[in-house]
Amino acid sequence: MTKITHVVAREVLDSRGNPTVEVELSSGSATARAIVPSGASTGTFEALELRDGNPERYNGKGVLKAVDNVNSILKSHMLDQTFQSQKQLDTMLLEVDGTENKSSLGANAILGVSLSFAHLAAKESGIPLFTYFALQSSIVKERYQLPVPQMNVVNGGKHADSGLDFQEFMIVPHGFSSFSDALRAGVEVFQALKGIFKRKGFFTAVGDEGGFAPQIQHNNEVFDLMMQAIEKAGYKPGKQISLALDVAASEFYNAETRRYSSFKGSPEIQGLTEQQMIDVYEDMIANYPIVSIEDGLAENDWYGWTMMQDLIGGKVQLVGDDIFVTNQDKVAQGIQQKCANAVLIKLNQIGTVTETIATIKMTQENGWNAVVSHRSGETEDTSIADLAVGLSTGQIKTGSLSRTDRVAKYNQLLRIEQQLAEKAVFKDVFKKG
Repeated sequence: MTKITHVVAREVLDSRGNPTVEVELSSGSATARAIVPSGASTGTFEALELRDGNPERYNGKGVLKAVDNVNSILKSHMLDQTFQSQKQLDTMLLEVDGTENKSSLGANAILGVSLSFAHLAAKESGIPLFTYFALQSSIVKERYQLPVPQMNVVNGGKHADSGLDFQEFMIVPHGFSSFSDALRAGVEVFQALKGIFKRKGFFTAVGDEGGFAPQIQHNNEVFDLMMQAIEKAGYKPGKQISLALDVAASEFYNAETRRYSSFKGSPEIQGLTEQQMIDVYEDMIANYPIVSIEDGLAENDWYGWTMMQDLIGGKVQLVGDDIFVTNQDKVAQGIQQKCANAVLIKLNQIGTVTETIATIKMTQENGWNAVVSHRSGETEDTSIADLAVGLSTGQIKTGSLSRTDRVAKYNQLLRIEQQLAEKAVFKDVFKKG
C-alpha cells in the first residue's frame, strides 16, 4: 500500500535540449521521481506525447500542458489517496484520461506519474526497482538475467546529419560470461572505431544516441569499418561481437507506390519493393555477422513483414518497433500473422508501467524476444535498466558508449550486476546450437 502525500510535476530538459516531463511523488516515508524520454523517429500509433504548440516557447515543444495535467487533474485523484498496487494506480490514470492513445492528459504526463509511482513503491517496500518490476509480472526470481546490449556506434536516419538512411548501426557483444565484460568489449570496439574514422578523415562528432555520424553513403562500407574495429580491439566477429541494424524503414517508405527509396541519396535504396528490401538484408546477412534487424520494413507494411519473417526470420532476429509500439493488441496481431520474432519495448510508446509489463509478458509467453529500449531524446533516468533486469528480457538497447544520458543506463546495470553477485546471469542470447 502506498499513500500519496505529495505530487508535483515540472518541465525539465531531455538530451536534445527539448522539454520533457518530470514527476515527483512522496509518501509518508519516501520520495521518488522519474523523467519521461522522447523519440524523434516515432511510430504513427504511439500514445500521444502532449506538446504545447506555442512557438514562443521552445519552438512549440513546451510541455506545460502535460505538467499542469499532473499538477491539477491527476493530483486531485492522487493526493492523500492510498493505492494497493501499480495496477490500481495505472488503471486510475487510464480511466481519468479516457482515450485510447492518452491524448487527453498526454502519455508524457501519464507515464511520468506511473513510473515515479513504481520508484516510490519500490522505495517504500525497501526493494530494488528491478525486484519491484519482477513482482509486477507475478514472477518471484532467485536469479536475474542481465541484458545483452545493442550499442549504437554509427548514427544515421533522423538521428544524425550523416549520409546514411539506416538509422542505427550497432555492435552486439554477446559472447561473454558477464555483463561487465560485454560492456568493456563494447567500449573498446567503440574507441577502436573512433581511431579508424580519424585515420580515414571522417568527423568523429556523435549523433543523438552517441554514435558517430560519418558522411558515408554505402552501408557495406560502415559494416567493413565496424568489422575492422572489432578485430582491432582483439575480439572475434560473430563469436563474441556481432552486428545489428535499426533501419527505421517507415522513414523512407512511400505507401502509395509501396516502394522504399533513399532520402539521403544512398545508391542501395532506390525504389525497392518489399522483396527487394528483403534481398538487401539477405545479402547483408550472408556477408556480415548480423544478428538483429529492427524495423526492416514500414509500420503499415504487414504483408511485407510476414514475407520477411518467412524468408529470413530463421536466420536473424526481426524486431518490430513502429509496427507494434509496445501495444498488446498490435503484438497479438503480429503473433497471429507470424510477421516478426521480437518486439522493441518502449515505456513511453504505451504510457504506463502495467501496460508495458503486460506487453513484455505476452511477447515472452509466445516465444518471441523482448528488447527494452531507450529513446533518442533521453535523460538521466535509468528505469529501463531495471526493467530489462526485472523482466529478464535478455536484451537492452540504450545507445552508444558516449553521452551521459546513454552511459547512465550502462552504469546502472553495472551496479545491479554487483548487487546481485552470484544471482546475476548473463546469457548469450544469440548463441547458435
